Amino acid sequence: MPRFAFKIEYDGAPFHGWQRQSQGQPSVQAAIEEALARLEPGPHTLFAAGRTDTGVHGSGQVAHVDLAKDWDPFRLTQALNHHLRPSPVAVLATARVEDSFHARFSAVERSYLYRILARRAPPVLERGLVWHVLTPLDLTAMQEAAGHLIGHHDFTTFRSTLCQSKSPVKTLDEVTILALPRPHGTEYQFRLRARSFLHNQVRSMVGSLVRVGTGAWKPDRIAAALAARNRAECGTVAPPQGLCLMQVKYPVDPFV
Repeated sequence: MPRFAFKIEYDGAPFHGWQRQSQGQPSVQAAIEEALARLEPGPHTLFAAGRTDTGVHGSGQVAHVDLAKDWDPFRLTQALNHHLRPSPVAVLATARVEDSFHARFSAVERSYLYRILARRAPPVLERGLVWHVLTPLDLTAMQEAAGHLIGHHDFTTFRSTLCQSKSPVKTLDEVTILALPRPHGTEYQFRLRARSFLHNQVRSMVGSLVRVGTGAWKPDRIAAALAARNRAECGTVAPPQGLCLMQVKYPVDPFV
C-alpha cells in the first residue's frame, strides 16, 4: 500500500489534542481520518510526529498513512482540504514516501514556539494564540535560567506524571528567549529544539522560566529544580494556547 506523509497546520483550540479520543471528543487526528474516509473507505490510522495536547497548535505537524490508491500528492492535498472544511485544519503538503518512513520514529528533531504577550489589555486578534500576562518579564534572568536546561539531563521535574516515555532523559538542543516590542506591550518568544520531548515538558519548562521572569524565582532555582528530579519542584505549567509545534525534521525532507 502506498504511504503518504502530510505536513499539517491546525488551531488546537476546539480539539482535545491531536490523538483520537475514545469518548468521541473532537481531535485533529479524527478530523483528518474522517476526511480520508471520504476519499477511500476506512478505517484509516494516522501516525503523527507528536501528540500535541488539548489546545496546543501546529504549523508543521507531520503524519503518515497507508492508502490503497497511489494518489497524486497535489490532488490528495486538495481533496483532503476540501473535506476538512470547516474544521481549523489544513494539509499544507503531501509527499509519497518509502514504506520505511515513520512520522514519529524517523524524526530527528522537533521545534516548538511558545508565545507570551505582556500588556495590560487582553489580546483580541491573537486570543487563543498567546499566554496573556499583565506585567513585563525579566528577559535576562530567564535567559540565564534557560541555560541550565540545555544539554543531556533527566527531566523528571518537567514532565507530566502521565508521561508514558520509558526514560525521562532527553537532550535539549536549544532554548532561545526573545523579547519583541509590541504596541502597548512586549511579546516573549520561547524557541525550543530537541530530538524529542516528554509529555508537558515544554509547557512545564516555560512556566518555570516565567517564575524566574516575574522575580518569584532566582535563575539558579531552575538548576535546583532540574537536579531534584521531582515533579513537585516544577513551577506553574504554562497554558496550552501559547504553544505551537513549528517543525519536524527528518534525515531527508520528504516535502522537498
